Amino acid sequence: MKHLSVRLLIVAVALCIGLSAFARPTAASASSTRLAQLEAIAEFRIDTWRWQSLMKKPRTPTHFTERRTTDTAYLRWMRGLWQRRAERAERQAENPPHRAQWLCIHRYERDPAQGWRTHTGNGYYGGLQMDIHFQRAYGPELLRRKGTANRWTAVEQMWVAERAHGSGRGFYPWPNTARYCGLI
Repeated sequence: MKHLSVRLLIVAVALCIGLSAFARPTAASASSTRLAQLEAIAEFRIDTWRWQSLMKKPRTPTHFTERRTTDTAYLRWMRGLWQRRAERAERQAENPPHRAQWLCIHRYERDPAQGWRTHTGNGYYGGLQMDIHFQRAYGPELLRRKGTANRWTAVEQMWVAERAHGSGRGFYPWPNTARYCGLI
């Protein structure tokens, strides 16, 4: 009889523990889950817009509907949507239209020891050796936010060069290296 009561007690405790795992979350944990979802959505949206801004593409519009709902399924869906958008925008940004050409120009323009961070004191900055006037004309937001091109990422430098290329300047801002690469 004594062993039976101990066994029943163990089964009862195990059952209580098992049922507590299926209990509904408290209001505090539901609130923190909602806030975490909202923060993730906001971060993915900011990433998406940052990449789109770099590529000079229009921002993906939003109505911020996630801020007005408490539906966790909707919040998960919205988080996934913005995550996919951010990943797609990053993939596009990582592959500028003339990437191979910029890499060829970079091979000749950079200081081998400094790479994309090249700053030799000659008035040209970065792996594509852009002067300050070029940076002001085609990358003013990066110049304002990050400083000269030697502080920009390789992708940012290539997109600024893309802007110049798209404006009609082509590869002529790099006359010698563009010739070495067979671009002019």
